[in-house]
Amino acid sequence: MGAIKHFLGNYSENFAAALLLWPLASLMLTLPILAYLYHRDGRLRFGTFVGAYLTVLYVVGIGCFTLYPLPSGDTGLGITRGVAPNFNPLNFVNDIAKDGLRAVFQLVFNVVFFMPLGFIGGRLLRLRFAATVLLGLATSVLVETAQLTGLFGLYPYAYRCCDVDDVLTNTLGAALGWLCAALLGRVVPPGKLADAEPTDRPGFVRRCVALWIDLAIVWLVAVVPYSAVALGMEFAGWGQPALPGLTAGQTAALVIDGSAVAALVMVELVIPWRHGGSTPGGSFVRMTFETHPRTPGHRALFYAARAATLVAVLWEWPWLIPFLLLFYLVKREMPYDLIP
Repeated sequence: MGAIKHFLGNYSENFAAALLLWPLASLMLTLPILAYLYHRDGRLRFGTFVGAYLTVLYVVGIGCFTLYPLPSGDTGLGITRGVAPNFNPLNFVNDIAKDGLRAVFQLVFNVVFFMPLGFIGGRLLRLRFAATVLLGLATSVLVETAQLTGLFGLYPYAYRCCDVDDVLTNTLGAALGWLCAALLGRVVPPGKLADAEPTDRPGFVRRCVALWIDLAIVWLVAVVPYSAVALGMEFAGWGQPALPGLTAGQTAALVIDGSAVAALVMVELVIPWRHGGSTPGGSFVRMTFETHPRTPGHRALFYAARAATLVAVLWEWPWLIPFLLLFYLVKREMPYDLIP
């Protein structure tokens, strides 16, 4: 768990930069996207508008995560000698042998990072599989070229590593994202979501999409406020925030972890308890995870069991996921759904 937190913490400043650029980029990109969607569908739903706006944040995030922070001064990595590229598609084997879990997280992150692009291509833009894969490939090649050329010649040397493995994993992520969109489309066709009644028998794909949205909200609440404050303080010349008796790193971990726990409780317990089992992500895909009415005592036990399952899978024992999937394939429900 510590390795995951350290890995994700390296990108909090990148995400804060994306948030700062988001309003400006939205003015330039959101309206063209909405114009295209309106031309295609003849109308705009609120969900479509939100999806287009979040798409712009994602596009800005790709640039910030892959190209930011920019080098400064006249010495240091990228300014004096550059970063050597990797054109060996099997070099990730050496990275795993050398760095262990950190290299594994990097590979997984590169796949997951481009899954939203595939999902956007398949769900929002309704591209075919081949077109979405080519979009992921072209986007990744553009990013890696920018890294190889020092942001297209803006800097004399490459300051980020151009890696052919990134192209492969990014493209795989786009393909998997399209498949997720296609699977969701079988459950709820595009354009029908707003008219559908919430279901209390959600399939595994719909559950995963809802949880994906919920966790994105939790991560935003946990990382964005702190990152915005920290970045603002650095720009003002005040240094990184630090609580009394704690280092800047310990302060960041405490604030981000505390915010994540509070957001998770709100998203997965408080909100669904008050809204019939629909989390924010569940409301988006029109589902409730409460499969049948329960007495107050059994309902509380059901929520506790579900929360314990999420915490176990997300924080302690991710190897439980295949067993949960197998259980669902056999029983068509999750283990905590068996609570009467």
